[in-house]
Amino acid sequence: MRSAKSHSMSPSLLVFTASALVAELLGAPAPANPPTDVVEHTAAAASDAYWTPERMAGARPLDLLASTVRRIGALAGRLVAPPAVRARAARPMGVDQRTIARRSAVVGRPVGATVDTVTSGSRWTGGGAVGTTVGRVFLTLNGVDFVCSGTAVRSANKDVVATAGHCVKDGTGAWAENWMFVPGYESGRQPYGSYPARRMFVAGPWARDADDGFDVGMVAVSDRGGRHVADAVGAQAIGFDAARGQQTYAFGFPADPPYDGEHLLYCAGRPSDDPYKKTQDQGLKCDLTAGASGGPWFSGFDPATGQGLLTSVSSFKYSNDSGSMYGPYFGDEVRQVFDTAQRA
Repeated sequence: MRSAKSHSMSPSLLVFTASALVAELLGAPAPANPPTDVVEHTAAAASDAYWTPERMAGARPLDLLASTVRRIGALAGRLVAPPAVRARAARPMGVDQRTIARRSAVVGRPVGATVDTVTSGSRWTGGGAVGTTVGRVFLTLNGVDFVCSGTAVRSANKDVVATAGHCVKDGTGAWAENWMFVPGYESGRQPYGSYPARRMFVAGPWARDADDGFDVGMVAVSDRGGRHVADAVGAQAIGFDAARGQQTYAFGFPADPPYDGEHLLYCAGRPSDDPYKKTQDQGLKCDLTAGASGGPWFSGFDPATGQGLLTSVSSFKYSNDSGSMYGPYFGDEVRQVFDTAQRA
């Protein structure tokens, strides 16, 4: 959905005086070269009064069917929604709800290091860092309240939350408003408070073309009571140019049936390349629904500690395959978005 609202490009050159050693001591990757194709936006802080319990409960799950799905709809042989439907309907099409309900019989599966493949959304009961660093994202796009998922990541400023690009900016259209990150969300509870956005960042190909291969957003959030989000809840490591096809755990707060968005769920397995060759994304067998958008994908994940290396986020599903979730590859472009956000 397009908007007349304009966006501004980031300065072509940003001077970052902290050394690579300082970044390493802070637990963040050393900054790469100055960003060449990062689009940024200064956010108006969401007021605590806006996100009442009632408004949070009424927020819709943001759609998992992104622009790539519409482009190859004829190839998939399915009816694909026009662009305007994505933000309004917020429903992943092509999902056989009865099939999902059958798969979901394993929800509540105990978590253990020996679980290599989990394709139905299973309740995370293992505790650890993932329970505090992953949270729900609440936002408003074009006047409609939505929910996504996000993760606090290690950064020089201790303020960066990673999510999907479409949870920050509606492709070529509007930037999100009233953007709020609630780490450790559980059944309406906000044990660590909430963190509003102050700066938002996406890759140029997402802002210009809604290119699903770059559907990643990085948000620098405001501190609360003088504490950065990473100090309050911890943060996950982020990695780039990782080997493809590694064992992966994907987390999020799916809110479309049969899920309700109130609990942290996960899938696990080995992702494979996009069969349509339309993106460099990888697909993971996983039936999480809308609302899981922006949730983290971890490689090298340790169920005992709840820590891993963030290498992708949940982005989209194809209309003829509701059982596979796709996530963008974190290469140099995503690194530039992250480096810009951690300097904000």
